[in-house]
Formats: sequence, structure tokens, C-alpha cells
Amino acid sequence: MTAAYTSALAEELAPGLLERFERYVRVSTQSARDRTHSPSTPGQLDLSRMLVDELLALGLEDADLDANGYVMATLPAGEGAGPAVVGLIAHVDTSPDAPGDGVEPIVHRGYDGGVVVLPRGGTVLDPEAMPELRDAVGHDLVTSSGDTLLGADDKAGVAEIMTAVAHLAAHPELPRPTLRIGFTPDEEIGEGASLFDIERFGARAAYTIDGSTLGELSDETFMAAGAVVRIDGHDVHPGFATGKLVNATRLAGQILDRLPAELTPERTSGRDGFIHVFEVQATAARAEIHAILRDFDDEKLEGHAALLRRVAEEVAGAEPRAKVTVEVRPQYPNMRRFIEPHPEIVDAAIRAMRAEGLEPVNQPIRGGTDGSILSARGLPTPNLFTGGHEYHSVREWASLQEMAASAATIVRLAGEWAAVSD
Repeated sequence: MTAAYTSALAEELAPGLLERFERYVRVSTQSARDRTHSPSTPGQLDLSRMLVDELLALGLEDADLDANGYVMATLPAGEGAGPAVVGLIAHVDTSPDAPGDGVEPIVHRGYDGGVVVLPRGGTVLDPEAMPELRDAVGHDLVTSSGDTLLGADDKAGVAEIMTAVAHLAAHPELPRPTLRIGFTPDEEIGEGASLFDIERFGARAAYTIDGSTLGELSDETFMAAGAVVRIDGHDVHPGFATGKLVNATRLAGQILDRLPAELTPERTSGRDGFIHVFEVQATAARAEIHAILRDFDDEKLEGHAALLRRVAEEVAGAEPRAKVTVEVRPQYPNMRRFIEPHPEIVDAAIRAMRAEGLEPVNQPIRGGTDGSILSARGLPTPNLFTGGHEYHSVREWASLQEMAASAATIVRLAGEWAAVSD
């Protein structure tokens, strides 16, 4: 039996939303960490061009794609609306953390609460390991075939914005402010907001549609830094290495071994930060350790960086013939400090969710969004749910009922802002 939608509006939006979502996820848009230009991969432009064509067909006459891969468009205000200009933002790229080419979406109607076995890759969705599945009994689930990402992060958000805009454009009698639509590239590699033209966008406030669980509303994110530890050893022929070889690979292993296990993503939760080593490149002559540092607090983030430096220096100190350097660079800030002075932005989202029959769940994001940097640059941008789950993995899934609730919430959010008079 299919679960009920959160509203008649959500049910009305669901078929078109699903059609858009299935179409978008089939376009390969993984971003690449070794970016040399924007966007980092050509597939992102394929989807962005598709979106421009669809926006133009909906009557948004200024829809365009700029030289850096950013889509922007305007849906003019309805009759009698206030002067507010509000943005809706999602990113077109998907994560490089798992395979992303050749996505084949599968719709599982009326999920029965059991284990879902996907046809490829031996991938299973098990509610014992994924408790959020228990809240989706009766829902229509969308998955990949099991050997790729689905792409709900963030094509669910893209589809929800497009569906809401299409509905508002087709119903001019519905209240809405001037809406600015933005689709960004390369969010997954931390570059989504770097070339975003805030002045041209011209919004007072914006919302990224890039969250997860039904009702999720986030005005706080991790603050983030990236770190690279470089180790130069001394390589010689192993047959003549006695007293001469300084093996950079072994030194890298010592550094990794000394980092506290309790400070890893798999051992932390809630408001705990972490040091996450995600890549090691090593030979006897040279090694590099790539890590990300995350926390909600400035001093704690600085503490993680200091710990990494201290461990590297201790290992280097035990082998003076090696050269060890640590480079730490900021990535994005916690957006809360930039949103707090503007409580009306979050309040409008709360009212919109409650109008859709949802009770907002305000929780910090153990990650970042485009809104982290946009908020710091002067465009306050909290984050709203999409209905996608298990991001960055081949187990990624989305609930059609939750996605439809997101699209309906966007329509209601437009109504809330239409009534703002200043």
C-alpha cells in the first residue's frame, strides 16, 4: 500500500517531479577534485543546458548559463506581492566518492519495510543498517541499480525546485515574490559558491534545497579545513639501503597510526568534529596524506589542525633525515553566525513547513552546503530537506513522498515571502 502524501498539493506534484528526477539522474555530472576550470567536468554543462531550456519553456525568459557553469533565472512576482527577492539554489554535480556514470533509476512502489536487494553490485538496503527506511514504509522509493550513485544529492533538490517553479508559473494566482533560481556546479568539491555572482543574483535571502530527512531545516554547518601532509624520504636501492633508506611510506603509516581513532568520522556524531584521512599517495621517496578537518567551533577546528601538525612533527623529529610539512587551508565556515542576524529567513521556512503539515527538525549539518560560503559572502542561505538518503554511496535512495513534500514546501515558502512587505 502506498503511503499518504503530506498534502493534496504534494500528491499533485509527485508525478511530474518523478519524471524530472529520473531524467536528471541519468545525466552523468560527477565533479572532479583536480579541477582546472569551472565546471570541473563537461557532464555538468549537459544538465545545466537542459535546465536552461526547461526554464525558458516555463516562461522564465532570462534563464541563462554563464561561462563558469552557473544557471540563473527569474520567476517574476505575482500580483500584489511584496518587494522581497528570494533565491532557490541546488547543485547539479554529484559526488566523486562512488561510481556515477550510467545511472539507471529504479522505482520501488509501496516499500514493504523489508530488505531491498538491488540488481547490481550486491547492494542491499537494509532497515537494520539504515533506520530511516523504517519511516518510509509504504513510500515509493527510488534507487540506482546498485553499482552507481543515484544522484539524489542534489538532483532531488534540482527536480524539486524545477517542479515548484513549473507549478507556480502555471498558477499565476498563487502568491509568490520575485524568485531567483540558481543551479551551481562543483558543490561536492567545495567550489559551488566560489564563482557564484551574488550581485547579479540579486536576492535578499536564499535557500539551498540540499538536505536529507523529511522536515530538515538547517541554519548551521560544520566549519571546514583541508590538510595535506607531505613527507620527503630518502630512496635508495633496497639491496644497499642499510643505514641509508628513509621510507616515506612507513613514515606516513606512523602518522596515521598516531592519529586518535576516536577522532574519525566513524567514531563521532552529533556536534563532534573529526579528522578524516581520505587519500594517501605514497612511495618510498615521497608520500602525501590528504585529510579534511571538521568541527562546529573555531577553537576545536584549530585544535584538530594543531594535533595533526604535532603528530607529523613528532614523526619527523624521530627521523631528522626526512622532511615533513603540513599545509592547512580553510574550506568553508559555519554559516550560523551569518544567518542568526536574520531570523525572518528561518521563520519563513518554519511557517512553510508547518503549512505543509510538517514539524521542522532544526539540526546542524555534519558537512557543508553552498550556503556556507554564500552566507559568509552576504547572502544568508539556510538549507532545506530533499527526501534523499545515504548520500555519496551506491546505497543512496530517495522517497517520492518526501521529495513531493519538499516541492510543496517550496510552493508554500513562496507564499510566505509574497506577504513580506519590507
